[in-house]
Amino acid sequence: MRPGCLTLLLGLLGTVFGIASWAAGAEVSSPRHEVIAADRNQIYRFNPQGEVVWTFSLNSPLHCFQLLPNGNLLAQRKFQELVEIAPDGEIVWSYNSAVENGNAGRKLEVHTFERLPNGNTLVVENGIGRVIEITPAKQIARQFPYQVTKLNPHRDVRRAHMLKNGNVLICHEADGRVVEYDPKGKIVWTYDVPLFGKLPQGGHGPEAWGNAVYNALRLPNGHTLIATGNGHSVLEVNSTGEILWQVHQDDLPGIRLAWTTSLEVLPDGNVIIGNCHAGPNQPQLIEVNRNKEIVWTFHDNTVLGNDTAASATIGEETLR
Repeated sequence: MRPGCLTLLLGLLGTVFGIASWAAGAEVSSPRHEVIAADRNQIYRFNPQGEVVWTFSLNSPLHCFQLLPNGNLLAQRKFQELVEIAPDGEIVWSYNSAVENGNAGRKLEVHTFERLPNGNTLVVENGIGRVIEITPAKQIARQFPYQVTKLNPHRDVRRAHMLKNGNVLICHEADGRVVEYDPKGKIVWTYDVPLFGKLPQGGHGPEAWGNAVYNALRLPNGHTLIATGNGHSVLEVNSTGEILWQVHQDDLPGIRLAWTTSLEVLPDGNVIIGNCHAGPNQPQLIEVNRNKEIVWTFHDNTVLGNDTAASATIGEETLR
């Protein structure tokens, strides 16, 4: 998103909702990034010093949000309805997957969505196995089925991203797989997240273990960067599945990774990792360079809690 639009959006939101800065803020290792993060059913914006400068509530957990080029915020509430919020706080567009396009009476959840450059919105409907692209008028422009071992409204898919080639990269949490689908739903690439010789133990915290993959980004070099969820790691793999770069649970001094979620790749190649369910003494965001050196950390246990799954930094054009 363009920094100018972000500044406008955030300033107006602070005005509209009457939010003042909290005296106490997040602990940041340096005033390097502004942050938007979701937890406790709300979204917060922190300035580079870690102070909260605005907040608003959608009264439900958030696994995904998107800052749009027009200055609006696209978010999800109750894992079913998408809402686009204008800078003045007005909801200017919404889409309720629970009832739209033949879904009335069907059990489903939406954990991931994405506004596309053409103005349409990509929506993944967990539990019914459907990926749709809808127009602003809420009509289906295209759709295809995704493939999982067993449909589950809460665990089919965590994050999905439209690729430049028109394919969709999907993280199938319960199956522990990252899958690239073509526009007709054909699988063209897949990666099974490894367990590295350990038996799965389930769970979310640092003591858990599994391959409940959360997020994946396709890098400009064609590799795929993967946040492995309760695999407590970030992996970069090539097209043949070879691991070329990796950060594991205890690789970073003084930090323990738990449920790895959000991912950002900065212009200088550094990676920002979302560290969810890690406990009150661990940072929720960690920036590392390719030598796995810690560049920046963000930690807040006052307004945020232990469920900060969705986050983004502000002010730089990043791959996220």
